[in-house]
Amino acid sequence: MAKRTKNLGPDEPLYHQDHPRPVSRRDFLRQGFVSGTGIVMGGSIFSLFSNPLAAQQALSSDLVNLAASMGNCSLGGLGGAGKIPFICFDLAGGANISGSNVLVGRNTQLDVLTTAGYSKMGLPGDMIPGGVEATPTATSNGDFTDTTFGLAFHSDSAFLRGILEKAGTRGPNINGAVIPARSDNDTGNNPHNPMYGIAAAGAVGGVVTLIGSRNSDSGGNSMSPANMINTEIRPTKVDRPSDVTGMVDTGNLTGILSDPNDVVAVMESVARISNSKLGWANTGLSGTINTGADAVIKDLMRCGYLKAADIADRFAGVNIDPSLDTDIVDPANPTQSIFTPTEFNGSGEFRKTASVMKMVIDGHAGAGTIAMGGYDYHTGDRSTGEVRDLRAGRCMGACLEYAARRGVPLMMYVSSDGSLASNGTIDNSVNGRGKGVWTGDNSSVAASFFLVYNPNGAIPALRQQIGFFRADGSVDTASSPAANNVNLLVETVILNYMALNGDRGLYSGLFSGISPALIDTMTAFDTLA
Repeated sequence: MAKRTKNLGPDEPLYHQDHPRPVSRRDFLRQGFVSGTGIVMGGSIFSLFSNPLAAQQALSSDLVNLAASMGNCSLGGLGGAGKIPFICFDLAGGANISGSNVLVGRNTQLDVLTTAGYSKMGLPGDMIPGGVEATPTATSNGDFTDTTFGLAFHSDSAFLRGILEKAGTRGPNINGAVIPARSDNDTGNNPHNPMYGIAAAGAVGGVVTLIGSRNSDSGGNSMSPANMINTEIRPTKVDRPSDVTGMVDTGNLTGILSDPNDVVAVMESVARISNSKLGWANTGLSGTINTGADAVIKDLMRCGYLKAADIADRFAGVNIDPSLDTDIVDPANPTQSIFTPTEFNGSGEFRKTASVMKMVIDGHAGAGTIAMGGYDYHTGDRSTGEVRDLRAGRCMGACLEYAARRGVPLMMYVSSDGSLASNGTIDNSVNGRGKGVWTGDNSSVAASFFLVYNPNGAIPALRQQIGFFRADGSVDTASSPAANNVNLLVETVILNYMALNGDRGLYSGLFSGISPALIDTMTAFDTLA
C-alpha cells in the first residue's frame, strides 16, 4: 500500500529524521516548534508625511531648559535622519528563494538555466521560465515569469501570490533585486542580520533604536556581523501589539483624564515637584549632598521624570496600537483593511508583522526584522513549503501596502539561513501545485532579495541580479563578493540601502568589505526620486 503523506499546516512543527533533536531556541525556531517575533530599529523623517506626532507641542520651556542643563538628558525621542524605513524578513531554517519564488539566471534573471538546474529549484520541465503557460495568471507574462513588481518572480511563486493578495495595485511603484549567495544550512550562526549596519548608515527612530523578535544580540534568528554590533542599541523583544503600546505607556492617567493636555500638565507637575524635592533630599551616598555620586543619581532621577512627561506630551491621546489602526485591521470594513479581523486575530505572524511595520513605517522606529520560524520545510512534499511561503508573502505584501497607504518609501529585505533542493519528484496535491517536492538542505541554491517601494513613482533599475547562478542551478561563488561570504552579503544590502538614500559615496567611510572599484556593480538602484 502506498504511503500517504500528511500535509502540514503553516504552524505545525517539522520533524526531520536526518536532523538532530532540537536543542537551542534557534533549532526550535527553524523547525517551527516556536514562532518568530519582530525586531525594529530606529525611524524616518519620511513618516512625518503622515505622522500624527508631528503636530504635538513641545514640553514647557522650563522643563526643556532643565533637561538641557543636565547635558545628557535628551527629550523628543531619538529624532529622525530622513532615511528610508527598512524591514527585513528572517525566514529561519533555509527557505527556498531562488527559482520557484524569485527567478535567477546565468547573467540576468531571465538568462535561463538547464532543465536539471530548475528541477533542483523545485520547478518541473513544464513550468520552466520561457515556456508557454496553458492557463496564465492575471499578472503573468505568459511564459512562467511575472514582473508586476519589477523584480522577476516565477508566475506561480507563493511569495508572489501572497504579495499580490495584499499589495496587488502597487506594482508600478515597486522594484527589486536578487543576490545569489550561499550560506550555511539550518544555523543561526550565519551573520545575515543587517540591522546594526542599517543603523550605522543613519536609520534612527523616534521612540527606540532597536527592538527584536528574540532575546538575542541581533533580535532575530540569524546573527549580526560581529564587527557591526553596538551593544548600546541591543534589541528589545517585540512580537505583538501590546509590546508596541507598552513602549510608550502613559499610564492610567489617560483613562482618568479625557484631555491629553491635562495628562501632559499632570506629568509636567510631577517632574517639577520631583526636581524640587531632589534638591534637598539625601541619597545616603558618600560625599557632600548634590555633588559627586549624589548629584549623578539625582540627575538620572530627574531625567526619568522628564522623559515620562515627554512621553506623555508626544503620545497621550495618540493611538499607536496596530490592532486599532483601521488601515491594518478594520472590523467595520474588513474588505478595506490590509488584514481581515479573522486573519489578524487568527495568526500571530500577522499580528507580529503589523506591530513591526507600524513602528517602522510610522517613524517610531527606522528598521525592523520580522523573524518567522518553520522554514526548514524539506518534508518530502511541496505543500508544506508552499503554504508557509504564501503566508510569508502576505506578510511582505502587508508591509508594502501599509507603506503605500502612508505615502512612505520602504526597503524590504528577505533572507534565510541556507536553502533546500528537490529531487524532481512531483507533488500533485492541491497545495503542492504540481511542483517538485523538497527533499533536503542545499546551500548551493541559496539567495536573498529585496523590494523597494517609492511613493513618488517608478524605480529605474541599474541591475536586478547582483552575481549569478551556473546553468546547473548552483550559485557561482565567484560571481560577486556576496556570493560566498555572508558578511559581504550584509554589506551589499547596506550599500544598496545607502544608495537609495543618496549616501553611496559614504559607504567606504563606514565599511570596507566591498572594494570601491566594485561598488557600482554591486548597486541595484540610484537614489530614490
